[in-house]
Amino acid sequence: MSQPAEVTARPNVRVVLFGLMIAMMLAMLDNMIVSTALPRIVFEFGGADHFTWVVTAYVLGTTVSTPIWGKLGDLYGRKAVFLTAVVVFLVGSALCGMSGSGVFGGTDNGMVELIAFRAVQGLGAGGLMVGVMAIIGDLVPPRERGRYQGMIAGIMAIAMVAGPLVGGFITDNLSWRWAFYVNLPLGGVALLVLATTMHLPKYRTEHKIDWLGAALLSVGITALVLVTTWGGNEYDWGSPQILGLAALAVVALGAFALVERRAPEPILPLGLFANRNFALISVIGFLLGFAMFGAMNFLPLYQQTVQGASATNSGLLLLPLMFGMLVVSLVVGRTITKTGRYRAFPIIGGVVMALGMGLLSLLDLDTSKTQSSIYMVVLGVGMGFLMQTSMLIAQNSVEQKDLGAASGAATFFRSIGGSFGVSLFGAVFANRLADSAAGPAFAGKGGGEGGALDLEKLKQLTGATREVVLGALADAISHVFLWAVFFTVAVPVLAWFIKEVPLRATNDAPPAGATPEDEAEIALGKAPV
Repeated sequence: MSQPAEVTARPNVRVVLFGLMIAMMLAMLDNMIVSTALPRIVFEFGGADHFTWVVTAYVLGTTVSTPIWGKLGDLYGRKAVFLTAVVVFLVGSALCGMSGSGVFGGTDNGMVELIAFRAVQGLGAGGLMVGVMAIIGDLVPPRERGRYQGMIAGIMAIAMVAGPLVGGFITDNLSWRWAFYVNLPLGGVALLVLATTMHLPKYRTEHKIDWLGAALLSVGITALVLVTTWGGNEYDWGSPQILGLAALAVVALGAFALVERRAPEPILPLGLFANRNFALISVIGFLLGFAMFGAMNFLPLYQQTVQGASATNSGLLLLPLMFGMLVVSLVVGRTITKTGRYRAFPIIGGVVMALGMGLLSLLDLDTSKTQSSIYMVVLGVGMGFLMQTSMLIAQNSVEQKDLGAASGAATFFRSIGGSFGVSLFGAVFANRLADSAAGPAFAGKGGGEGGALDLEKLKQLTGATREVVLGALADAISHVFLWAVFFTVAVPVLAWFIKEVPLRATNDAPPAGATPEDEAEIALGKAPV
């Protein structure tokens, strides 16, 4: 088949892609950079009992805002909404860098200011992630999308490794404030490139935004994130606070479902889930986020404690994971573009990812860096098959007018899965560690987080004590990956039921009343709409 005219008519796609890749890099890179700078921030501000909120506020802002940004793009045009998200992110970054400097009053509220401004930054990041995927959906039809989304998946892989490296360098050689200020020149370049070169089709409608649905979804998701963040850490799982938040989440999300059924322009159209492929890929996205983000947080911990790597070197040790994911993402993207077929990739990816998790469950005190690198390559390969393919299937399952909502929902379910995964695997790690021979050494210092892990003190341990403590840590971390296997194996099972719907060669929607045969012909570019 010759290349569709719609693609060849857009010579600026590569230039726009450059701006989009910078924007995606900002959203992904920032959290990784900040995690490295956190110890220095806590040292300067104090408030160690609240420092986790620096991360939670960002995740919460991102998760809550993602479906809202997606729908706003559908209603008011993707370009203006996306550029607004970039501006919000950059403003939040600048405010975070100024936290506790006295600009906003005294210097005693630095941690409070940083947490509040991280939430603002997270609101912008939600628009960046969903906007990038939706804009690619506007620029090129599904048949051509795999190639570009493979590049974006590669950028995500690079960000996962580059974050700790950049964060370590900034923290060691500059001020922690530059972990936020570094976003400003990069974001400025992205803003300039996209504002001047990006030209998107208009899909604006005159309906009003579903503010009630947005509010109920925000309340419900906020309550869920608080449950997964505080449960077993700040409060016991059976405490009134956790049970009350859980009840609030159920009520708010139940009311949200009722409101969405009647809203003329729902923030998250429930009708999308009537499509089998969209429903399946949403659950797969949740499980992917659950296993991937939940378990992968423990790789740097293993490297820095058991293998004795520095914070910066632990980023280098993640290069095999990035390599596997990057190469496969690019190859899969080009293969989908060439063949138009995609069903096999999430199945293969789920199997390989489960194998990678299984191999990582073998980590122990004697595992060499070479062995762990091989295990990470396998995991990265599995992720490479899944990352962009899941978004592609979600977008190909809906009409063009719902592209933003579908992209937002796909990103949303992955983020929620990651939030739940971090919470559950944190509890698994803490309980396994508490039941180990080294449990008393960590008791009473951090509760559900497995105690306070002082890396300097761990390095000073010798002989049998060192072997017991590091052995317990290795066992607890490997146990986390073993649990991740149980969630990951469900991915290829669900992917097996995905229907191979031909990827559309244009961004036009089928006419009303079209038969499945008509839709297939339109998808293949053989019939006029």
